[in-house]
Amino acid sequence: MTTHGPVLPIWSCGGCGAPWPCATRRRELRAEFEGAPVSLALYLGAQFVRATEDLTWAPAGALHRRFLGWLR
Repeated sequence: MTTHGPVLPIWSCGGCGAPWPCATRRRELRAEFEGAPVSLALYLGAQFVRATEDLTWAPAGALHRRFLGWLR
């Protein structure tokens, strides 16, 4: 269990206050989904869609980089 979960609807990290997913949660997610990169991408894609519904003011490109851009 992590303390670095998203605080909705603002999508900040509950553990450190950074935009979610924060650096710590990214490391945790990589470890949690080790060997399953497609599953990780699908999970984060779903979170991206949820976030776009809450963060309507944020540019889509910035949200895409935040949620999916770091997977490369």
